Amino acid sequence: MPSKNTIRKPGYSGVELSVPDARRVRSTKAGVVERVALTTREPPLYSAPVKAFARSGPSRTGSTVTPSPLGPLARVALLVQPHLDEVERRITQQTAAFDPAIEGYVTYAVGGRGKRLRPLLALLAGGATGEINSGHLDLAVIVELIHVATLVHDDVLDEAERRRGRPTVNARWGNSLSVLLGDCLFAHALNLSTNFENADISRAIARAAREICSGEMIQTQRRFDLKLEVDDYLRIVEKKTGSLFSTAAELGARISEADPGVIETFRNFGMRVGKAYQIYDDCLDIAGTESATGKTLGTDLRKGKFTLPVLIFLRSASEFERERYCSLILEGKCEEMTELLRNSATNGALNESIAAGSDLIREAQTGLDVIPQNPYGDALLALGGALREMFDHLRV
Repeated sequence: MPSKNTIRKPGYSGVELSVPDARRVRSTKAGVVERVALTTREPPLYSAPVKAFARSGPSRTGSTVTPSPLGPLARVALLVQPHLDEVERRITQQTAAFDPAIEGYVTYAVGGRGKRLRPLLALLAGGATGEINSGHLDLAVIVELIHVATLVHDDVLDEAERRRGRPTVNARWGNSLSVLLGDCLFAHALNLSTNFENADISRAIARAAREICSGEMIQTQRRFDLKLEVDDYLRIVEKKTGSLFSTAAELGARISEADPGVIETFRNFGMRVGKAYQIYDDCLDIAGTESATGKTLGTDLRKGKFTLPVLIFLRSASEFERERYCSLILEGKCEEMTELLRNSATNGALNESIAAGSDLIREAQTGLDVIPQNPYGDALLALGGALREMFDHLRV
């Protein structure tokens, strides 16, 4: 029988990316040509200094944040956990594709395991429209590497000191190295994407990367902009977060060779879920605790990012109150503003933002009504339910 890595469908090339001298195909004893997945290679042989360097931060098991295996997202992920484990292995293997002089930095950046939401979305979309194959695993690796690159850059912009329960890259090695490391991760992910035989896939990934950067630039451009409106915020969110979620879901269906209408359905699903997740993250920055989240909170207000709770709060205030609140922000008195936003007796901005995010998730779930039911489609609906559960934990 063909190996599980044998590609049965066109549109995906199983070419090794990270080993220049590797054989691109292998012949099995049965005469079947086996194509090797894009992100698969032999286990890297790290030098002792690099191993020690990569382990210099807290280990995953010793991290401040210890997600419960029975958490809402973990329950959804159970269906594709073996696939997610393989994605994790491939992500780790990608570090060996870099120059040995910087391999340790890359190992540290990708080693703080997060929620892996984008890979989860890509895999579930693939399973909902066909059989999960190596192409879906490669897509999952690529979208996560892009996401990690954005986190490295975000932490520089926000001067964040902790991420995923340990020091950020910039906290350990400074801004200059961190910016370049983020660039390397972006470039490597885009390089991986060029090995899909279907050029539309690599183009879609490149567009998503461009949209992410554009969204971040617009957000940076409009920091401390008192004229920012909710529609402006949603446009930024669509670009900086929604685009990668959308691409993960869309390409998961495209790799399965789903019909164009189905692919569009998954694109829309991913966009709505991505926008909702960014709203959740913005609410978490106000209502969460650093001990629970493992990352630096309160950076949005300090850096002049007017997120949805802040915009709703300012919109509902009287002219006198708005002037006072804006003064608090501009003068850097962010703790006072945060307390006002957390206080349900003062306003309902936080809860209204949570409701807006939950509505986006419901819209996303409703959009899947046209998709034939199977366990993976059901898991996508459950993913929406898990995110709504996370929203509910933030209500005040």
